[in-house]
Amino acid sequence: MLITPYRRVLRPGISTTSRLVLSQPTPLTGTCRPPLKRLSLPTTMTSTLASKSQKTTSSSGGEGAPYELLYWPGIPGRGEHVRLCFEATSTPYTDVCNASKSNMSQLISLISDKNTGDETNPPPLAPPVLRHGDLLVSQTPNILLYLGKRLGLAGAEGDENAIYHVNQLALTALDGLGNEAHDTHHPIATSAYYEDQKPEAKKKAEDYTANRLPKFLDYFERVLEGQASRGGEYLYGGQITYADLVLWQCLDGVSFAFPKAIGGLKKGGKYGKVFALYERVKGLEEIKEYLGSERRMRYGMGIYRHYPELDSE
Repeated sequence: MLITPYRRVLRPGISTTSRLVLSQPTPLTGTCRPPLKRLSLPTTMTSTLASKSQKTTSSSGGEGAPYELLYWPGIPGRGEHVRLCFEATSTPYTDVCNASKSNMSQLISLISDKNTGDETNPPPLAPPVLRHGDLLVSQTPNILLYLGKRLGLAGAEGDENAIYHVNQLALTALDGLGNEAHDTHHPIATSAYYEDQKPEAKKKAEDYTANRLPKFLDYFERVLEGQASRGGEYLYGGQITYADLVLWQCLDGVSFAFPKAIGGLKKGGKYGKVFALYERVKGLEEIKEYLGSERRMRYGMGIYRHYPELDSE
């Protein structure tokens, strides 16, 4: 086992260093998404998704504008939700900061406190940032909202309310299985060392694994049992949406951070549909290929961190 120090700038002028036991160092990988086969879906929804997922244009970006993701290199983080949308739909994109170390200057300049934006784009506060032609979009849920319809991941065509339901489900997963999971290891201050808030982190993690984590799993189990799911395989409308991809990534992250707790919840048998969705998404041809590639980065010192002392059944 290797003890690897990791320093990550949280915001200009503030950084934190911590230690985590890893099987191997987190690699700095990922360039551009290569073309793959179309997403393997039921025949009733293939044509709709295929027609939309080929769109890589925007009114501000112009014909053929490429998708460019700017996020911290070397970790999945919040940028992973965006990557999964591109990967699941075989949409070409560039993971800018992972493509070359020299590209980090592009991200740093965007989130600099000296940046006031331009005539059409206000400055982003923090990554991830999506660049699509002349358009800059930041905040993970906002990026997903922008990409959803363009990639065919926002419900059936003709369902005008689908985007709001899909967004609701994604926001719920990001809140309860993303933000709250992060707060277990930094319950007092994100700019402070984990080691300086371990007693509080222990209390926070105990409450999270005993109460909050089951609460959100129960919610998504109910969603999958409901009529709006249309069969219980996906969260809404009987087809995969970006909400399913967000839930998958969140479940994967909490499984890394709290393997004992998640293992116990699986054994309990109350969340069979939730964990079946996890396996279903993981088994999609495009996702399976992505997870086995260098583009998929290992968890390290991002949102999801495994501290054994915070994990219990």
